[in-house]
Amino acid sequence: MKKLRTYLIIGFIPLYFFVISNISKSKPDSNFIANPELITIPPSADWKGTPLDENGRFTNLYSPFESSFGDLLKWQTSKNPQKEAKQNESRRLVVEFDSTIFQGNADYLMWLGHATFLMRIDGKVFLVDPLLFDNTFLKRESELPFPIEKLPALDYLLLSHNHRDHLDSKTIKYLTQNNSDLKILTGLGIENIIKSWSNGHTIQEAGWYQQYSLLDSGIRITYVPSRHWSRRWLWDDNKSLWGGFYIQNGDYSIYFMGDSGHGPHFSDIKNALGSPDYCLMGVGAFKPEWFMRQAHISPTDAIEAFNVLEGKHFIPMHFGTFDLSDEPRMEPWDILVQNSSKINGNLIEPILGRNLLVSN
Repeated sequence: MKKLRTYLIIGFIPLYFFVISNISKSKPDSNFIANPELITIPPSADWKGTPLDENGRFTNLYSPFESSFGDLLKWQTSKNPQKEAKQNESRRLVVEFDSTIFQGNADYLMWLGHATFLMRIDGKVFLVDPLLFDNTFLKRESELPFPIEKLPALDYLLLSHNHRDHLDSKTIKYLTQNNSDLKILTGLGIENIIKSWSNGHTIQEAGWYQQYSLLDSGIRITYVPSRHWSRRWLWDDNKSLWGGFYIQNGDYSIYFMGDSGHGPHFSDIKNALGSPDYCLMGVGAFKPEWFMRQAHISPTDAIEAFNVLEGKHFIPMHFGTFDLSDEPRMEPWDILVQNSSKINGNLIEPILGRNLLVSN
């Protein structure tokens, strides 16, 4: 029951697979979509836009998302071989916060847990995929590095997709109420979900490989593909897009993966935008792998993707904060450390509240 309760919050419920199994397996036709107001940085000469399936819903590149009610039922009813290890796990993510980091205008990149990152780049403050409050389904297992009231004023809110561990209504309502000039950057179809949570804030939606229009900033942010899916209710499967963000300011670049399974899109992102300096890579909620692999890559697959991207600094995320899957809380980090020699770059320990930018 705990598995089902947890995955209600991010969309993995039996009716999803039962009702739309044929939709999920349908192949994309010649329909493509983009925001005509934004420019596109194509990964290849034959790029036509973000693909839609024959039902007009978003679909993954290269291969469709294939799951079934039977797969979910198998996971729900199976025993977790690591149940005892999870119960005995006492370690938590480390917190190291210095409040002076918010003073002045120096750049920083700070992990707040799960997929939430706080950044200041060239004087602008960005918050990515914030989930700052506990709710009925998700309880933090690692604390926020500072009280939410201490959050600095925000310029931009980046939202990767509509799953509830990345798109939280209470958090967004709080942020829009306390940041009147906040601009929201997200994927196609998300505005319909969040418009009522804001107070007339500017919302820009992008298709894959589209660059947001930041008229008050020299920073470039491009929405890039991931291998995932979207759903919040029984009727909105894949009606909004999922993806990640590629941030560039001329001095360094930051790639935020979002939720993603493994796939050729990592190579495409590198080819379109170059190799990122910092790769914020999801590594958790990956077991059982036979079930999770299409939506969440494992730590070892994340290493492979990082190497394909030819990144410089590997920053893991999406672990240690919420109980979403079968592996123990800190196992993703242990696997990364054990395989660190395979990482063609610098593995950065993701201390909550610490500035993770590396001084040159």
